Amino acid sequence: MTSRVDSELEELLALGDRIIALATRSSSASGAGGITVAECMLRSGAELSARVRLDKPELVEEAAHRSAGLRVMKGKQVATTSTSDLTEAGIQRFVADALELVELSQPDPFAGPADPLGLIDASSAPELDLFDPKGGNVDAAQAIAIARVAERAAREFDARISNSDGATFSRTSGGAAIVLSSGFRGAYKGSYQSLSVVPLAEDEGGKKRRGYYWTAKRFLDDLEDPKRVGEEAARRTLRKLGAKSVATGEFPVVFDPDAARAILGMLAGCVMGSSIWRKSSYLLDREGTRIASDLVTIVDDPLLPRAPGSRPYDGEGLTSRKNIVVDKGVLRTYLCDSYSARKLSRESTGNAARGGSAGVSCSTSNFILSPGTDSNADIIRGTKRGLYVTEMMGFGFNAVTGDFSRGAGGFWIENGELTYPVSEVTISLNVDELWKRIDAVGSDLDLRTATASPTFRVAKMTIAGGLAPT
Repeated sequence: MTSRVDSELEELLALGDRIIALATRSSSASGAGGITVAECMLRSGAELSARVRLDKPELVEEAAHRSAGLRVMKGKQVATTSTSDLTEAGIQRFVADALELVELSQPDPFAGPADPLGLIDASSAPELDLFDPKGGNVDAAQAIAIARVAERAAREFDARISNSDGATFSRTSGGAAIVLSSGFRGAYKGSYQSLSVVPLAEDEGGKKRRGYYWTAKRFLDDLEDPKRVGEEAARRTLRKLGAKSVATGEFPVVFDPDAARAILGMLAGCVMGSSIWRKSSYLLDREGTRIASDLVTIVDDPLLPRAPGSRPYDGEGLTSRKNIVVDKGVLRTYLCDSYSARKLSRESTGNAARGGSAGVSCSTSNFILSPGTDSNADIIRGTKRGLYVTEMMGFGFNAVTGDFSRGAGGFWIENGELTYPVSEVTISLNVDELWKRIDAVGSDLDLRTATASPTFRVAKMTIAGGLAPT
C-alpha cells in the first residue's frame, strides 16, 4: 500500500525499516547468533474528548502519540517490547532490550511468523475508506459545541429531565504500519468519532433514572444530528420513569441491538482459536455441529468499507477475508491467528491482531449477526407476553460451561405492545440453549461498533423478578 500512503505513514514505514535492520544487524554483531525473525508495529495518532455538563465544559482531554513495538524470534524463542521514545538513543535501547529478552525466553514449539505465502502485497490491498481527515481536524471548541447542542436538546426536551451526566464528543485518528523481516511493509490510516448523551430524570421517591443515546462512525458526516441524539437520549430516559419488577417465570425475551451486541460479544470470545486450544470455551469440538437456530448466521468480515472493524490485512500481514463463523445455526470455523492455528493443526483465518508491543493474538474484525427481515416493531408485535431488554448489568457468563445470568432492564411486553418499564430483574439461560431458542431476527443492524447485532428474540428464558409468580 505504500503507493497510496501519505508522508506520515511513509515516516512510520521508514522507521520500521530502521528498527528491523538494527535488530537483525545488532544480533549478528553481538555474536549471540541469529535473530531469525524481526517484526515491528508502529502507530501514530491523536485523540480528543470533550464533555459538557449542564451547558458548561467539564473536561477536555487531547493527546498525540507515536510508538513502536518489536517482536523478535531466535528459533522458537520469542520476546516483545515497546517504546514511545523514538529518539535515536531510545530506539537503540528498545532494540537492545528485545535482543536481551529473547535470550532469556523459553522455547515454544508453536512459535513462528505467519506463512510467507499468505502475506498480501500491501500495494494491492483493498481500499476500505477508513480515514476521514475532517473528523481528525475537529478541535476542542468544535467538540464542545457539538456536545453542547446535544445536551441542550436533551435538557430542553421535557421539563422532567432534571439533571444530566453530560454529553461527550470524542474523536481519534491515526496511522498504523507493520514492517516484517520477511519483506512485508504495509500502512494505513483510520478514524472514528462518537457522540453520547446521558440525561437524568427523577422518579417517584426521588430515585434517579438514567438513560442514554449515542452515535458513532468512522466519518464525521455520517454521525447522527447532535440535536436528534440529545432528544432520543431524553426520550429513552423518560420512558424509564415508573419502572418496576415483574413476576418470576419463563417468558420470551427480546434483545434490542445494544443488548444483543453484548450477547454476540460473548460468543465471539468462545470461537477464538486461543479459547479453543486452551479448552476454555463451551464450543470445544463443536465445529460442524448445530450451535444455534437456523435463523442465525454470523460472519466476521474485515472488508466492509467504512466499518469500525475493517482492515486491509490482519496483524501478521495476511490477506483479510470474510469468514462465515455460523451458517444457519451450524458452527463452521474457529477464528485463528497463526499461533492458534498451529496449536489446532490448521491454517490461520486471517484474524491476527497486533498489540502495541508487536505481540500477536486472535481477534475479530467486524463480527456481525446477519440481519433478518422483521423490523424491531414486528418482533415486539409478534410477542404476546415477555421482556424487551434494553440494558444489562453486571457480568455473569462462564465461557467454559456456557452458564449465563445477568441483571437486566427494559420494558414489559403485553399483547405485542410495550406496556411499562422494568428494572431489577435477572435473566438467565445457558447460552448454548439461548442461541438455539432464537426464533426471530430483526432487520435493524447498525454498524456503530465492530461487534454488531440486530434485534433478536429468544423464545424462552428464565426471568427472576421481585414479584410473586402469576
